[in-house]
Amino acid sequence: MADKANFDKEKKISPDVLVLIPEEAARYYKMIPLALAGNVLDVGLVNPDDVKAQEALNFLASRNGLVARVFKIEEKEWAGLMRQYAGLGEEVSEALEGLKKELAEEKIALPEMRAGKEQEAPVIRMVETIVRHGIESKASDIHIEPTMNKLRVRFRLDGTLQTVVVLPVEIAPAVVSRIKILSNLQIDETRRPQDGRFTAKIGDKEVDLRVAVLPTARGEKVALRILDPTIGLKTLPELGIVGRNLEVVERGIKKPFGMILMTGPTGSGKSTTIYGILQILNSETVNIVSLEDPVEYYVDGVNQSQIRPELDYTFASGLRQILRQDPNIIVVGEIRDGETAGLAAQSALTGHLVLSTLHTNNAIGVVPRLINMGVEPYLIPSALNVALAQRLVKRLCPDCKKEAAPAESVRKIILSAVESMPEASRPKIKPDEIKIHKPVGCPKCGHKGTRGRIAVFEILEMTPQLEEIIIGGPTESKIMAEAKRQGMVTMLQDGILKILDGIIGFEELIQVVNVTAEEPKA
Repeated sequence: MADKANFDKEKKISPDVLVLIPEEAARYYKMIPLALAGNVLDVGLVNPDDVKAQEALNFLASRNGLVARVFKIEEKEWAGLMRQYAGLGEEVSEALEGLKKELAEEKIALPEMRAGKEQEAPVIRMVETIVRHGIESKASDIHIEPTMNKLRVRFRLDGTLQTVVVLPVEIAPAVVSRIKILSNLQIDETRRPQDGRFTAKIGDKEVDLRVAVLPTARGEKVALRILDPTIGLKTLPELGIVGRNLEVVERGIKKPFGMILMTGPTGSGKSTTIYGILQILNSETVNIVSLEDPVEYYVDGVNQSQIRPELDYTFASGLRQILRQDPNIIVVGEIRDGETAGLAAQSALTGHLVLSTLHTNNAIGVVPRLINMGVEPYLIPSALNVALAQRLVKRLCPDCKKEAAPAESVRKIILSAVESMPEASRPKIKPDEIKIHKPVGCPKCGHKGTRGRIAVFEILEMTPQLEEIIIGGPTESKIMAEAKRQGMVTMLQDGILKILDGIIGFEELIQVVNVTAEEPKA
């Protein structure tokens, strides 16, 4: 049992003692370091019976090679002692000034800090500044990475990581601890990865941040995924699904059952496309249940569940459970194994519309992939409605893009792609009048020439002809021939159409689509 502290309330606590417990941890667990004698650290706790506070204290003490001796203090006494943190942290304050200087060099204005005692701590202000700046810069991710002699902060802007600021590596534990506290993670656990999330209020809107903490050789690395509902949920045309592609998707989702499968590598926007489709399907008359890993955007009206593999709650086991919830529409975050693939196909055959993702290179690879995962070929024609492949391409800044004549090699690729397009999708252009747009750079796009991203798609529809191919023994060449017959536009061709419309640049397209491999022969 902890003794009651006997000390002079007015006595100043040494800064060397205060630094042994970061202010954010002291506030969260209502503790305060009082004195240090040898390797024994006297600590006052408002609630000495709090197990989590005890675990955090033991971790913080052992990190400095100390043993903690606990004393009970009253909350008023604790609150008074906490004021002594106000004069602490010259080094961290310098780091904050360094952050401001770095951001100023990037020519990006810092948002104003909120007033109040809660914001007085430099590390708290620093984390808030990083998060605010990331959100206002429209970054998709924030990476906080310790190296040998610095703490690097990088933002992913339009798919590309950029270093925003470099801080002293000594403040890394304090920054990580602050983020863990915000995310309700264990600050004393540094050996295992941890996942969490928290909400930041920026102005009048609330933004969710998904947090992943990973132990590395230099310390803990933090990745924050910014989930802004005001920019994350888009309509299908805003995502880049237009023309024939939009018609096929709309036909597929109007059917009462069947699978709509999105495919592409990690980070190609598959989940965002699913959310775009859900916006069309979401209504009072249907029951939508999703299994996600993790839940990215919260959607009103959708029953979203996060899988927990450590609890044996996987996509396969979860799918069995949600079938008992009388769903009309099922979202499975990813089909990773044969069991999940089989269950998804069976669900589609028993009156459910199933949306999910799969890892293949293109749309025509979906059928062979399902067969390889153990789905019987005779089930696929009835179970699959639409297979959709996509990649994300940087969108040209509309304020500074410049029209230009293409190089001869580029002009030939564009002409070859146009000539091989289905007639219904083929634009009417003259070979000597082809114009493209190039990035320039302006203040609105941060002088990058691009702003945001848009997807290029190829979409394969289930037809009676494709059914015959699947039953008779599918090959990629046969499926490709059927895709051309039904008027499928390849990702390269869809990208060329967006180039001719001035939405993306040729260089941006070839970074994500293999032109050599996909270039149609004239």
